[in-house]
Amino acid sequence: MSANHHVHLKERIQSTNVAEDARPPRLRKKFWLTIIGAMVLIAIAAWIGAPYAWLMWNTISTDDAYVDGHVTLVAPRVEGQVTKVFVDDNMQVQKGDVLFEIDPEPFQVQVEIKQALVRVAETQLTTARAQAEAQVAQVQSARFALRHASESVRDEIAQLHSNVAEWKVEQASLVLAKRNYERNKMLAPSGAVSQADLDLNTAQRDEAQSRVEEAYEGIQQSRTNLGLSREAEDPLEVPENLDQSFSLVRQSLANLFEALATLGYQPQSWNVTPQEAIKQIFHDEDPVAEDQFLTKLIDEAPAIQQAEAQLLEARRNLERAQLDLKYCTIVSEIDGIVTRRNVNPGNYVQPGESVMAVRSLREIWINANFKETQLADLRIGQPVQLHVDMYGHQQEFRGRISGFSMGTGQTLSLLPPQNATGNFVKIVQRLPVRIEVLDYDPINAPLFAGLSVEPYVYYKHEATGPQAGQRLQQVAHVPQASLQPTP
Repeated sequence: MSANHHVHLKERIQSTNVAEDARPPRLRKKFWLTIIGAMVLIAIAAWIGAPYAWLMWNTISTDDAYVDGHVTLVAPRVEGQVTKVFVDDNMQVQKGDVLFEIDPEPFQVQVEIKQALVRVAETQLTTARAQAEAQVAQVQSARFALRHASESVRDEIAQLHSNVAEWKVEQASLVLAKRNYERNKMLAPSGAVSQADLDLNTAQRDEAQSRVEEAYEGIQQSRTNLGLSREAEDPLEVPENLDQSFSLVRQSLANLFEALATLGYQPQSWNVTPQEAIKQIFHDEDPVAEDQFLTKLIDEAPAIQQAEAQLLEARRNLERAQLDLKYCTIVSEIDGIVTRRNVNPGNYVQPGESVMAVRSLREIWINANFKETQLADLRIGQPVQLHVDMYGHQQEFRGRISGFSMGTGQTLSLLPPQNATGNFVKIVQRLPVRIEVLDYDPINAPLFAGLSVEPYVYYKHEATGPQAGQRLQQVAHVPQASLQPTP
């Protein structure tokens, strides 16, 4: 810098000082007050704006957010005429509080009718059990008749053997009588045997012959009774196991099967012998197993099962009627506030007809629609500062991110856009983010559904709570439904 320049600068400073000194004292005071006031305003602005700047620097926010909560639509389960309504709009109710009542008298009548039908069904079941026990007695009777038939065949076979033995004895007697007659006949001409003795021998021979024929007829009768041929060379020729295959025995077996069929029993095979049938059905005459079998027959008898089914149906109908009677009293399912009441005493309501709603007082959350460009740093569990327009700066709420919707508001709309038509215009999308309110006091600081909220997410802070740091919530632990068809 040249010496001339320094000289000019020095002269200008001196001239300025001279000018200031030349100002009046009052103007100099005003000038300094203005400077000090400006500095104070700058300090105040910095003091007020610094927290807001810090908030903007450390958070992500949106003005597209509102309060939401569960709402339960109140609808009757039965139709009828409303007799009483106990609540009105904006009233606070608790779970279990009666909201309104439907005339219960028609449903009480139905309950009494169903109770009478249950008693009828119980009587029918008692009758069916008595009939089943009588049928079991018939089974026992048929079983003993079968045993008696087999025993009769064996007795007839024994009688056949006895008749054959007697026939042989009579044959021997006939041979002896003939020999006596022939011998005396030869001696009669000489006078050694009288005519009276010869006549006696003749009578004895004829009598023996008659007894042989009678014994033979007894044999044939026994064979006929056994269903055997009369032309057999050997009168003792009898088929093996005739006591199992004889027609009367098979008929008795059929009667046994018939008695069992009335109890719903199906034999393993129809072509079995009586002995095999007794062994299969009555467990080889084991008393304990037989008693269990007969008891099972009674319990599983078709008539009893039908009567039990009818009794079950009658009881279920009674339970349904009792439920309908219970449904005449409509209660609140949640704690909340009554809204949209549109029912009055005297109205006739239908099942499923929405007559009022109850908005939850405690189960509320914030739906914040963040831009897609703001989502990169958002995670479940991050703390959120909530500014509610209703309260302004009087009340501040805290929250945390609890989940993200699986689609933007545009894709979840009733008619989502079809961008493949060629008229696509890119628009920044918004994704609903759910924020749960922490330490919420619905009595002193209630949040009403639809209120505008400005959430500030502290994305630089550590996420806490369940699924912290994730974008997806954990798999829901809910009961698993069976995919197999119900029999």
